[in-house]
Order: sequence, then structure tokens, then C-alpha cells
Amino acid sequence: QVQLQESGPGLVKPSQTLSLTCTVSGGSATTSFYTWSWIRQPPGKGLEWMGTIVYDGSTYYSPSLKSRTSISRDSAKNTVFLQMNSLKLEDTAVYYCAARRWTYSHSSKDYTYWGQGTQVTVSS
Repeated sequence: QVQLQESGPGLVKPSQTLSLTCTVSGGSATTSFYTWSWIRQPPGKGLEWMGTIVYDGSTYYSPSLKSRTSISRDSAKNTVFLQMNSLKLEDTAVYYCAARRWTYSHSSKDYTYWGQGTQVTVSS
């Protein structure tokens, strides 16, 4: 059973960089054919797929966030990272790490495993 746990700063200032960590247990970030995604939910809005890193290291990003987002992993520590630059007030959201096997998806409904989410507030 894969378990995911997000961690990171709860408060970030506008224009700064956000760095979040997803710690994986019960599965491997580099094997077992999982894809690892970051999905966020702004207050009062739906879930938004941000991007994915696949088991072979390939990455895919939402076109609207691609210029500011980077997803990577540390195989030794079995962790997946999200970095987002030039934060804006509208980046305030609950950020989730999610996983599914074989292929990635833009739809949050397709994800099998979820972390509990971590609140990120962008405010000066």
C-alpha cells in the first residue's frame, strides 16, 4: 500500500519560490511503474493537475504552470519534489501529492493514492 506525505512551508511571500516534498512509503519513486503527480486545490475551486514525474524520470506539466514549475525526485530518499517559482497570491491552495500506476493523467479522479495535502498560503 503506497502512502504519501507532503511537507513544506505553510506561508510564502509573493515572488518567492515554493518547495514541497512528498515522502513515499510502501512503493518506490523510481520503480514499480508508478507516476507521481502534484495536484492543488485553491480555496473554493476544483482540483488542478500541476505536473507529473513518471517512473522513468520523464516529466509532464500543465501548460499554464510549465514556465514556473519543476518536479524532480530523490531515488535514495524515495521522495518527490515540487518547486514553483515567482509565486502569486492565486497560488494559495492545498497542495497534494498523488500517485497512480503506469500512466499519468490530467484528471484527479484517476489517481489511486493521495497524501493528506499541505496548505500553502501566499501572502506578504
